Amino acid sequence: MREYLLTLCVVAAVTYLLTGPVRKFAIAAGAMPAVRARDVHREPTPRLGGIAMFGGMCAGLLVASQLTNLGELFTLSDEPRALLSGAGLIWLIGVLDDKWGVDALVKLGGQMIAAGVMVLQGLTILWLPVPGVGNVALTPLQGTLLTVTVVVITINAVNFVDGLDGLASGMVLIAAAAFFMYAYRIWYGYGVEAAAPATLFAAVLMGMCLGFLPHNMHPARIFMGDSGSMLIGLVLAGGAVSITGQVDPDRLSMSTGSVRDAVHSMVPVYMPLLLPLGIIAIPVADLVMAIVRRTWNGRSPFAADRGHLHHRLLEVGHSHSRAVLIMYFWAALIAFGAVAFSVRSSSLAIVLTIVLLSAVGLVVLLMPRYTPRVPAWAQRVLPPRYRRGNPEPVDAEATVAAPGPDAEAAGEGPAVREAEREPAMAGLHGATAIGERRQFTRPKKINTPE
Repeated sequence: MREYLLTLCVVAAVTYLLTGPVRKFAIAAGAMPAVRARDVHREPTPRLGGIAMFGGMCAGLLVASQLTNLGELFTLSDEPRALLSGAGLIWLIGVLDDKWGVDALVKLGGQMIAAGVMVLQGLTILWLPVPGVGNVALTPLQGTLLTVTVVVITINAVNFVDGLDGLASGMVLIAAAAFFMYAYRIWYGYGVEAAAPATLFAAVLMGMCLGFLPHNMHPARIFMGDSGSMLIGLVLAGGAVSITGQVDPDRLSMSTGSVRDAVHSMVPVYMPLLLPLGIIAIPVADLVMAIVRRTWNGRSPFAADRGHLHHRLLEVGHSHSRAVLIMYFWAALIAFGAVAFSVRSSSLAIVLTIVLLSAVGLVVLLMPRYTPRVPAWAQRVLPPRYRRGNPEPVDAEATVAAPGPDAEAAGEGPAVREAEREPAMAGLHGATAIGERRQFTRPKKINTPE
């Protein structure tokens, strides 16, 4: 455990220290794209944060190779080299995309090639533990296709969820922490040395996200870009492939007594394949809704808009930071719920706890739309925004009043109103969340040309 923690600290420290110089380099290199209509930030922000993350990863693997126990891992297994090869390739494609832009099909091809490189060096799924059946061996073609699919889906899931400051790095950090817990349990609890590479990958991934997150929290000073999001997605997928496809259930049957008990003990092993699916569940749902919404409105499915999940959280009334924390909560509930279920899958208390926390999450999610009904004498203790009959005025400089029928006739369509109102409402609720007191005036009406 000490060597894993040392590796984690080295990765986090190197990533944190490199991010500052990388930010200056990104500004000098012009890797600061203009703000798009669908972006949440309001000022051009440099990208290429993946350079610092890749540097921290290389430093961590180098230190781990020189340690007493982890050093043997690099001698007995080719998986660390396979991961580093695939990560280097996907990182290079991400850097080119952050600076000059790369076509989507080219990036998809690069992701498949990076996954193929890892497969050629031994990081592939060889078998799958199936509850009630046992160990199911895969043919080389089946293993290759399944490995490439898991890697590509996970990379794009992390890339798609990278929409708010600190969102992707924080969610992957939570997933990596949960991944480390049950990978270490398989390696230390059952003595399965084949789980050691996945444990190392999880520690390295935690360090990458921990070192970069202070620079990426709202307001972000630098973005990880595709060079970072695709990199951490590949590392997460590499750990899932390693512990799922390399650990032999027969090793566990020696300590559990039967094949069926061994399969039940392998629940923490095939949970890593469910963990990436849990991470991409919300982004994929958001993607499907976006395609349906754009097609229904007669627009191209690839046309960008402000209807994604993080935009909707801001529209509901959550501040930028609160929206990120809400998504952190759901990521932690899925990840650590899977860990708890893998330890005691028959425990009713775990199921009830997950249901209870889900209900709490839904209440917090809808809280901005909730107006408490209290007696008049008790309204004085409520925040101004919740007082009946005396709604909190709106800052004229922070928001735009909703136009009336005359404005509709003048040509102010719903799209114009939403585009003007969303950034302001996000800032307004952000100020309310942190307790700021402002002087408010009656909103001024802004007319737009026909």
